[in-house]
Amino acid sequence: MLDALKPAPEQTGANLSVHYDNTSIALHWATALLVLLNFALAETWDFFPRPEHHLMIIGHISFGILLTAVIAARIIWRWKFGRALPAAGHGALDLVAKALHHILYVLVVAEVLLGYATRWTDNQPLNFFGLIIPSPFGHFSKATGRLVDNIHDYNAWIIMGLVGIHAVAAIGHHFLLKDKVLRRMLPSA
Repeated sequence: MLDALKPAPEQTGANLSVHYDNTSIALHWATALLVLLNFALAETWDFFPRPEHHLMIIGHISFGILLTAVIAARIIWRWKFGRALPAAGHGALDLVAKALHHILYVLVVAEVLLGYATRWTDNQPLNFFGLIIPSPFGHFSKATGRLVDNIHDYNAWIIMGLVGIHAVAAIGHHFLLKDKVLRRMLPSA
């Protein structure tokens, strides 16, 4: 069964050891860190008293705005300067991997936009490390705010599930298939 998951013969050896460029690697890990940090803040702030709770929300918003810049830079970099590396697998496995990456991009962009919408439909300004960014829209009903907030929450959980699958696949490549796919996203020495 593992043979079906292994790269095609022309994709083995030196080809899979090719690294992504350092900018792509840095943007990947910055995205991962910000996604995990934002999720952790959102899932734990209710356990803290008012001053810390409020600071965690401001941190979540601020790191979300940073994620906006990182994901925009990542998309632009990949589009303009990224180079295609050999596929990690072949056939259906490669299609699934590409689909997962594209779905994650779409969901993270949607999550960022939903984050802005959540704050603004709650009739609150964004707070970027103390810099207040008011809503460009008018007043929203509480029902609208709750709906957008729920979509934001559900989308976050979907992202985390897919991130988990992505991480398990990378670890599986490293330990089960013993190929060099995981090393392509690690900084080169």
